[in-house]
Amino acid sequence: MAGDALSVRDLQKSFGKNHVLRGIDLSLTPGSVTVLMGANGAGKSTLVKVICGHHPADGGTMTLAGDRFTPHDAADAIRKGVVTVHQSIDDGVIPDLDVANNLMLDRLVERGHGLFVRETQLREEAAKVAAAMGIDVNLKARVSDLAVADRQMIAIARAMARAPKVLILDEPTSSLSATEADRLFALIDRLRDQGVAILYISHRMSDIRRLADRIVVMRDGAISGLFETAPLDYEAAVTAMLGHRMTEVDVTVQDGTTPVLELSDLRLHSGAAPINLEARDGEVVALVGLLGSGKSRLAEILFGMAGPAAGTMRISGAAYSPRSVEDAIAQGVFLSPKDRGTNAVVPDFGIADNMTLPFLKSLSVGSFLDARRQRGRTQAMVDQLGIVCQTVTDSIGTLSGGNQQKVMIARWLLEQAKVLLLDEPFQGVDIGARRDIGRHIRATAQGRATLVFLAEIDEALEIADRIVVLHENAIVGEHRNQNIDLAALVADISGSDIPTTGAQP
Repeated sequence: MAGDALSVRDLQKSFGKNHVLRGIDLSLTPGSVTVLMGANGAGKSTLVKVICGHHPADGGTMTLAGDRFTPHDAADAIRKGVVTVHQSIDDGVIPDLDVANNLMLDRLVERGHGLFVRETQLREEAAKVAAAMGIDVNLKARVSDLAVADRQMIAIARAMARAPKVLILDEPTSSLSATEADRLFALIDRLRDQGVAILYISHRMSDIRRLADRIVVMRDGAISGLFETAPLDYEAAVTAMLGHRMTEVDVTVQDGTTPVLELSDLRLHSGAAPINLEARDGEVVALVGLLGSGKSRLAEILFGMAGPAAGTMRISGAAYSPRSVEDAIAQGVFLSPKDRGTNAVVPDFGIADNMTLPFLKSLSVGSFLDARRQRGRTQAMVDQLGIVCQTVTDSIGTLSGGNQQKVMIARWLLEQAKVLLLDEPFQGVDIGARRDIGRHIRATAQGRATLVFLAEIDEALEIADRIVVLHENAIVGEHRNQNIDLAALVADISGSDIPTTGAQP
């Protein structure tokens, strides 16, 4: 179409026999925000990597401002005006450099810049970029020393400094607080007014309602929905993404039996509202909230990584106040942390050693590990969770991301927990692996209380018996996962006053 900033037609991409992109058609218009939605494994990341030059296309064409666009690599795409801010924050920054040098790095390497850097001029230019983004940090600070949200904002600011024709943002608010997200949204509004075409990858309802001029939905490597008539039909977009309505999930809700975990007037921080929560045997409770809602803090307190400001905890009626992670594990509280690459996987270990790491003592005779028993226990979990591998002694690095995540979940299912904490258990896995994990967690729920910490509503609806919403370190809503009033759930999560519309059919 004439006037498109970027036009993609019949794009094809395969990896071996896996046909990942199946004839994708996509147009990005100057001065508009196109939201790209899709569940894990839909092909969103591959599409972006083809557009920004990481992968060559196997078929189809792309044009940029009317000219054929076939980037040789990411640098070539950037030179031509297509800039991507990836979900992995450190892909967009150099952690060991300071803020000013990160913001100005691309200008420093431009031809004709010269061999010498004028420090004063560099910092003046960096200050202008930071001010335009609303970044208030010390320009001399090393990026690796900054908070995650600040690193994310710097990665985005660095992209803006390139004056792109097309800007691709992959889940940019995943590490931002509500205030920081508002700053980003304001900047996107300015870029839209300046004529930049923006592809915004997300399925966060609050982001989409705030930004989207149109919504494109992918499922199984193809476009499954296009929504560009105002008002945008978000419910239909979610249905196109999942293949079913958000409330049409195959969960037989369990109310649980006896209380296992009881929180009484628990305060996550001094001055925070008290939290009162009961989780029962056989019940899966999803704790849902945006960044800064208190989910991570609650998980840390339950697992002995931090102490509450006030209040009490009980497990099976007995007082629970873990002094450390080791103490929590000894009392039957297990945590599978988010971000497996940083917090869970041991790259130099094989599958069996990774899976059994916390429980090697129970697999040992005296000082010696019973390798046969270890392999047997590991193989049993491999079979139950459908982990695809050659042998359990293979390196963990030979597995796909979804299978690595299954190993990390299996680690904490080897022994019977009293309380199982799962922090973003579906992070970085495709829809198939996500449902395998969810089914196994529910199938093994008897004999423990299970708390799942999630940011995404669709994931909570697929696994939970009950959804508890956290906002600003307090519980603001509870919803039994049956005929859920979706508008009320969204309002609780966003902290807004969206009026309820009654239960969804």
